[in-house]
Amino acid sequence: MRTAEIRRRFLDFFAERGHTVVPSAPLPTPDPTLLFVNAGMVPFKPYLTGEAAAPWPRATSVQKCVRTLDIEEVGRTTRHGSFFQMNGNFSLGDYFKEEAIAFAWELSTSPVSDGGYGLDPDRIWVTVHHTDDEARALWRRIAGLPDERIVARGDEDNLWSMGVPGPCGPCSELYYDRGPALGRAGGPAVDEDRYMEFWNLVFMQYERGEGPGKSGYPILGELPRRNIDTGMGLERMATLLQGVDNLYETDETRPVLDRAAALAGVRYGADAQADVRLRVVADHVRTALMLLADDTSPSNEGRGYVLRRAVRSMRQLGYEDPVLPELLAVARDCMAPGYPEVADTYDRIVDRAAGEEDAFRATLRQGTTVLDTAVTEVKAKGGRRLPGAQAFLLHDTYGFPIDLTLEMAAEQGVEVDRDGFTALMREQRERARADARARQSGGTADTTILRAVLNEHGRTDWRAWDTLTTRSRVLALLSAAGPAPVAGEGEIVTAVLDRTPFYAESGGQDSDAGHLSGASVEVKVLDVQRPLPGLVVHQVRVTAGELAVGDEVTAAVDPEWRLGARQAHSGTHVLHAALRQILGPTALQSGSYNRPGYLRLDFPWRGALPPTIRSEIEEAANQALRRDLPVGVRWMTLPEAKELGALALFDETYGEKVRVVEIGGAWSRELCGGTHVEHASQIGVVALTSESSVGAGMRRLEAAVGVEGFGFLARERDLVARIAEQVQAPRAELPDRIAGLLERLKSADRENQRLRQAATRARAAELASKAQDVDGVLVVTATTDGDTDAARSLATTVRDLLPAERPGVVVIGTDSGGKASLVAAVSAAADASELHAARLIKRLLNGKGGESAQLAQGGGLSEDQLRRVLESVPTTLHER
Repeated sequence: MRTAEIRRRFLDFFAERGHTVVPSAPLPTPDPTLLFVNAGMVPFKPYLTGEAAAPWPRATSVQKCVRTLDIEEVGRTTRHGSFFQMNGNFSLGDYFKEEAIAFAWELSTSPVSDGGYGLDPDRIWVTVHHTDDEARALWRRIAGLPDERIVARGDEDNLWSMGVPGPCGPCSELYYDRGPALGRAGGPAVDEDRYMEFWNLVFMQYERGEGPGKSGYPILGELPRRNIDTGMGLERMATLLQGVDNLYETDETRPVLDRAAALAGVRYGADAQADVRLRVVADHVRTALMLLADDTSPSNEGRGYVLRRAVRSMRQLGYEDPVLPELLAVARDCMAPGYPEVADTYDRIVDRAAGEEDAFRATLRQGTTVLDTAVTEVKAKGGRRLPGAQAFLLHDTYGFPIDLTLEMAAEQGVEVDRDGFTALMREQRERARADARARQSGGTADTTILRAVLNEHGRTDWRAWDTLTTRSRVLALLSAAGPAPVAGEGEIVTAVLDRTPFYAESGGQDSDAGHLSGASVEVKVLDVQRPLPGLVVHQVRVTAGELAVGDEVTAAVDPEWRLGARQAHSGTHVLHAALRQILGPTALQSGSYNRPGYLRLDFPWRGALPPTIRSEIEEAANQALRRDLPVGVRWMTLPEAKELGALALFDETYGEKVRVVEIGGAWSRELCGGTHVEHASQIGVVALTSESSVGAGMRRLEAAVGVEGFGFLARERDLVARIAEQVQAPRAELPDRIAGLLERLKSADRENQRLRQAATRARAAELASKAQDVDGVLVVTATTDGDTDAARSLATTVRDLLPAERPGVVVIGTDSGGKASLVAAVSAAADASELHAARLIKRLLNGKGGESAQLAQGGGLSEDQLRRVLESVPTTLHER
């Protein structure tokens, strides 16, 4: 049974049983604790924890997931894949254990002809929490399982929680016996290769307290509403139903592996090490395809990591040519039946991947040089261990995956301080996560306090789309030390209001500015964030009086700020549409930021945009403004929006209903929660100010809009006028006039260079003719104006004018900016006589300086010291 059919049967089965089919969320997640969605329940987390009201009592999904924590196990075990798909069914306060167990058993064991998977019931084992007698009894009654195939396990294996206070509960896992050829008998407790886990049923029924690890925390009581969260590994079920040994050999991965083997000229199964590399390639290419389809940008972690490991693995297999375009096409054909978007956006995907591969191939050469130098230094000191900081530098600066550093170091007989590297990576990630959490919570990093506010007072009544002012009540004040009843003048705190007109930063749009005012208090709003679904918080500074919990205040957005914000956000949509109009559909926005007067937009593209193309994009954007295209908002389901052609930005999470913003109808149609103008002409103008690179295969456009846009154009006009006045040319003739001036400057520079070289040769000839004979060595000492480069030039020119058959030594001093230095040059004949330039410099400077045998330099002298050192050269040579 093909993987696409397994996916279809799962969704159909639960849809027929009253579950709403929820589309997979994008892989990038706004959760600051995660890089990607790494479990099927992540998009449902707000509903399972009670942070948000669930829009349906029953739901089912097939969620795309990426997990890079154990990426080094990919290819080495049968169970680890960096990209995987999780089939899930969820009960949000509806059914519980009995129905969850019955559903799982029915779908797993029903005949294929009846829509099931047809697994042999006699080969299924289950595990339960050792205290969960209810689940054990249900498995006996519903499935008829004997006690010996119902295995009790402890908290580490069968008690689920999110690792923080909140919902938790026992779980029950289903395993399938794949036969004695794959391991020992005795159930999953004995061998989890033979007995493969394929479905996990989580029964969320308790609330847990504080505590580390997977166990040892207190159970505070029963949840008021019990939930079900299940996860069936799609690749694992495909492994079972397709009769293959591991997930790399299923129909969505094996064709990539086979093509990689063919390109490398190796046979899968002939060599264990080569097999690991082929499995890494197959897994990582598929992962890269799905990440790029979700519009992520390559980087040193996750997104670019898998691309780079795939390229490196192919090189280790002996294949040096570009490989990603070839393999991504195979992965596309494998995944398109389940994810049509990978075919629809393939041109963009392969273009970005090819750009990343080209960049990494260059990086590999540069990073290899850095690594070789570091290894040489370690060995020179008698060591055999590369510091973790060096491995971290290679990862962070050069994009080297750690396993690449480990392998290349091992090839040279050096190990790597893996613990030191891991500690630095952990520090970096924790800093990033702490910054993200603090940013999203308005400066209050502890979201548990905010969750308590949300639980007590409910969701914020958010009015940013409707009004600029509200009458509001202060529900809570939070300082860095925790909840505060009052904030005095000058203090900065986080304020939670019952309702607010302020836009919270999201979707690329900066938060609103404005103020709160009460009977005896004035407060400036500094930042607005949405740290939890349904909760808006305001970082504020009290400018007069005191702000207290319970105060009634008027919350007012600065109208000029909001107007500028609306212009900038609508301007971003207009520029995006113009970009796609000129460059084509692959120029899809991958990130944006806008605030009053300014916007930037990132998009995948290889190479800088020529000035003519930039002008065309700017003209297309401003044509939309001149045509005064209407701006409209429509609400619809996500499938309806996609059917309509609306563009979804993949760093956002969407609910059951989505907000579609249209500018000129189909010309610009995007899912968006931001604030916008009513007509395109209200934007004023879009003036491109910059186009630059922000990474391999990624470009950035920046623009000024509204009043700031007109101001930018006025400054450009004034600048052109001043230049025209200075060069005394009409504006239309400026390019030719300036080109002529530049050519004259270059010509003058070339003439100056020729004169300097002639002067150097004349001075050198004079100095060479006056060389002293010191014990058979021709010696020249002198000073020159200019910097060290001038001294080097003079020294080497004099040396080359001395008779080739005579040993010669030239020492030139220079004093530039109060810092004197020496350059020594020795002839080939002098080098053969064991006269060494670097050793001579060190003797003259008491151990400082040096380079090579024939040319060296040193510094750190005063003007008087320089004169004395030059006078001492003959004596130093005589005493050698």
